Amino acid sequence: MFLKKILYYLDIRTLFRKDGKKSNINLKFMNGMNRISIFMFLFALVVMIIRYMRR
Repeated sequence: MFLKKILYYLDIRTLFRKDGKKSNINLKFMNGMNRISIFMFLFALVVMIIRYMRR
């Protein structure tokens, strides 16, 4: 259940989905920046693992 929520949060399709209720634009930008930082962290982690495996 916890993993399902994380995967839903990181799903690209939910990034630009419009909510039925009025939402704060600052909150949308903050969530977008959080997603970008998580993707950058995962990318860096993959690069570090690949570099470690090549040695």
